[in-house]
Amino acid sequence: MPVESVPAGDGEYLLQEFLTAVHTAPPSRFPALVERYAARIGLRRVTVYLVDLQQRQLTPLSGGERLPVDASWAGWAYRTLGLRVEESAAGPLIVWLPLVDGADRLGVVGICVDALDGALLRRCRTLVAILSMAISSQRGVSDHLVQQTRTDTMTLPAELVRSLLPPRTVGSARAVSTAVLEPAYELGGDAFDHALTESTLHAVILDAMGHNLASGLTTSIAMAGCRSARRMGAALPDLVRTVDAVLAEWLPEQFCTGIAARLDLLSGVLTWCNCGHPPPLLIRGHQVHKALERPGEPPMGMPATLADAPRTVHREALEPGDRVLLYTDGVTEARTAGGGRFGLAGFTDSIIRAIAAGELPSEALRQLIHAILEGRQQRLSDDATILLVEWRPPGTR
Repeated sequence: MPVESVPAGDGEYLLQEFLTAVHTAPPSRFPALVERYAARIGLRRVTVYLVDLQQRQLTPLSGGERLPVDASWAGWAYRTLGLRVEESAAGPLIVWLPLVDGADRLGVVGICVDALDGALLRRCRTLVAILSMAISSQRGVSDHLVQQTRTDTMTLPAELVRSLLPPRTVGSARAVSTAVLEPAYELGGDAFDHALTESTLHAVILDAMGHNLASGLTTSIAMAGCRSARRMGAALPDLVRTVDAVLAEWLPEQFCTGIAARLDLLSGVLTWCNCGHPPPLLIRGHQVHKALERPGEPPMGMPATLADAPRTVHREALEPGDRVLLYTDGVTEARTAGGGRFGLAGFTDSIIRAIAAGELPSEALRQLIHAILEGRQQRLSDDATILLVEWRPPGTR
């Protein structure tokens, strides 16, 4: 029998009741709360799926069968951030909507309905928006949500570094920054950071020497130093010198390479400091325009303090639609299934093909990191991290 929908006049009351309940309940109770609310607004069933750490599977929050990201309608909604309506064998329609925190993809929501019109679709979207905010507010403090996104045991160094990582994707109307890193459960010294202000996109990529707990500590201290300096309004050279000093004081035997970059959202001017790291790549249109190579400087930490030379800030004016790739050497040194090195050409070709096919930047990176892993039978000898920054001012196609 069709579910009776509530009168339109009761919508605000129900919405307020649901908001209060979902923001005060533990995530383990979300499915029950959602089902209760859904029945009162004319929906048959609602299932919340969270994507796993490697973005391969969608796991129902209430338990049950996982869905593949690459071979399901739910996965299509996740990959494209689009709406998909599926006819189910049992009769009702299934509306698949992406679960998104700002620009960061969290998973999908499957909603069963007898029929769909504009008013009911708006209710579905409102429900998903509330769930996105509730899950985002809880995922940093809820072990239940963390466990739902894991499929393997995590090492201590990986646990340390992942506890500090920002969302995979941040974005605004003018720019987006998105990143991936592997091995997901055995990270050593790689990390990334990105943040947005009204005028600036900040991005950092780090690669500490080694692949152990000391590497994780090095990366964690370097990231904390970057954030501390950034939040105090430090210029790029001062930010890097802060990291140099703190690593030299607390971990003098350790160092890390890295790039700290800033993109002016109005002008499109990219500035960066390169500390012994592979140079950024500038992609313009459907080709690598150039590598942003500049004279090398020592890694962050003791080598820099011994050199006692000022850090240099480099500049490049981007054009609308330009993309800048930051990466660690674990990406280009990865091997293909045939035993050859993945290399810079293989790395950039994969990105360019995905972009030419119209993929979202976050989806292009997801596909690329999976291609790298498949070439190594899911095992990497070194951490592989990729961060993509895209400048897209109003009017950009």
